[in-house]
Amino acid sequence: MFVQIIEGRTRDAEGLNRQIDRWRVELRPEAIGFLGLTSGVTADGRAISLVRFVSEDAARANSERTQQGTWWTETEKYYDGDVDFTGSSDITEWLQGGSDDAGFVQVMRSIGADREAIERLDTELEDIAHVRPDIIGGYRVWTGPDACVEVAYFTSEAEARAGEQTDLPAELQELMAGMQEAQGTVEYFDLTSPDLY
Repeated sequence: MFVQIIEGRTRDAEGLNRQIDRWRVELRPEAIGFLGLTSGVTADGRAISLVRFVSEDAARANSERTQQGTWWTETEKYYDGDVDFTGSSDITEWLQGGSDDAGFVQVMRSIGADREAIERLDTELEDIAHVRPDIIGGYRVWTGPDACVEVAYFTSEAEARAGEQTDLPAELQELMAGMQEAQGTVEYFDLTSPDLY
């Protein structure tokens, strides 16, 4: 799998969402190797989309389609300023992975992450699903040796916020604290109305 991450700012979230809906109807049927999409805009206007393809070659072939170029020329008008593109096929899934049934998605960009510790803790934290049923799962896109973008899928924002207040068993609290430390410096994108496909 290859994930392309598209980031920018927008003052017209509705317009940007309309363009994404248009892509799904008009371009997706012919999209080469397309697997799925997670997209949204935060309350402060940060737009992020994660587009999954079977491979980097498929993503590139899709980008080279004439209709894709035409669509993007129209879509980039809904962004304020530059748009950043990052891609990687170095991906780690955890728990159930992503889910189109999620009502809330949190995207976390980490710098200074300790990959070895994170991947060890992923396995040890599988028990958290028993006390945090709001957590469906997610995946982590490694964009460098100590840099990644993690996407976490939750049943709903209300349940996720309530889950954050849950008194975890001491062992899980320790593991969660270890995970926070291993993630390094984290920037959060809360997608309260995620577009999932």
